[in-house]
Amino acid sequence: MTSDLQTFVPRPDRPPPADSAGVAAWIRKNLFSDIPNALMTLLGAYIAFTVLSAVLNWALFNAVWSADTRRECLDAVGRAGACWPGVAIWFENLIYGLYPKDQVWRINVGFLALILWMVPLWIPRVTSKIGIGLSAVMLYPFLASYFFLGGDKGVVWTGLIALGLTGFVIVWATALTETLQAKTAGAWLIDALGRANAEEKMQTRIRLLAVLAIFLLACLAVWSVSFTEVRTRFWGGLFLTLVISGIGITFSLPAGIMLALGRRSNMPVIASLSTIFIELFRSVPLITILFMFNTMLPLFMPAGTEVNQLLRAIVAVCLFASAYMAEIIRGGLQAIPNGQYEAAHSLGLTYWQTTSQVVLPQALKIMIPAIVGNFIGLFKDTTLVSIIGLFDLMNMARAIGEDTNWLGLFIEPFFVVSLIYFVFCFAMSSYSIGLEKKLATGRDTG
Repeated sequence: MTSDLQTFVPRPDRPPPADSAGVAAWIRKNLFSDIPNALMTLLGAYIAFTVLSAVLNWALFNAVWSADTRRECLDAVGRAGACWPGVAIWFENLIYGLYPKDQVWRINVGFLALILWMVPLWIPRVTSKIGIGLSAVMLYPFLASYFFLGGDKGVVWTGLIALGLTGFVIVWATALTETLQAKTAGAWLIDALGRANAEEKMQTRIRLLAVLAIFLLACLAVWSVSFTEVRTRFWGGLFLTLVISGIGITFSLPAGIMLALGRRSNMPVIASLSTIFIELFRSVPLITILFMFNTMLPLFMPAGTEVNQLLRAIVAVCLFASAYMAEIIRGGLQAIPNGQYEAAHSLGLTYWQTTSQVVLPQALKIMIPAIVGNFIGLFKDTTLVSIIGLFDLMNMARAIGEDTNWLGLFIEPFFVVSLIYFVFCFAMSSYSIGLEKKLATGRDTG
């Protein structure tokens, strides 16, 4: 009897039973348990049907799919249907902005490199996932920046790009050896050379020489390749939104951790400086910070110094996001019982060992929903950069309606932009839920 009751008791984290009888019982229990519940279910279904049918009629059934101007769309169905030809013509600009069409492949390759860099994180047998993640954060920007920006390369810039390419090669070498041989790339190389019994110093030298060889080959490859420069004023659309939000998200988490630790520090100077920074940027809207960095920052720079407009926006977003992330991290750190600190100290662990090996892993698992929620908010807040003249996704959508052929076409572009934002935010949210279940955090998933 108890098991039967448990089958039909609704649980938020448990789907309805698979058999038809169980589904019917689940529906009765959750949707039609009493008269008020049934009325609310019917009202909700009516509202959903009305809204969905109206959207489908406008977006699909009454839409215009072929036209040369918005006037032709209006002559066809008036305002009862969507005018998609204008969006189709401008769709590439929605994604890439004003980036030269013959160079768009560089953006695609740059983002493909990031995807390939992160693939080993989802391979179960790969154990060096922390190192792979850190390498993506620290080295991928060097590799991607030249794909996106191009231009002349000096010696230093060539070395940095080659360093990014070296990291990519080592990541995949490690992923392959750990998957196939259950050992790191360095350990596999030592075994292949028959130096498994050599001293640790000798093995370290062999690894360093292998990395140096890969780096030199990467330098030769980078030096032989040259891309046309594409200035950041041509960057736009979804590409620009991903660049700004990606850098902001990547920077905000480690910076937020350091600021949160600084605010909790026993050293008054560090604690005061961290507190002032956090409260200053949390007390000012992002749009104000963007205006300050865009208009007033050049006034404090030496005469003749010019700071890229995109760089100003990225710095403003990074500092703003770091302040909010710091408070999220601090909240998670305060949730850890003092007994964890005392147990770590009793084992002789130092402050940094306690923080990195005991406290932060527990705190970060607790904070997953809040951290991802902050990432989603930051991704959406990047639309504010359109205020300072950057042609992000929102500004490119507005540009469609200002085209003489599609004058006044605003609803359709913004509808597509809304779908794009929904897809990315829903993906981040779904990954967050999956990560919580994988780490067994939060409520019991039974």
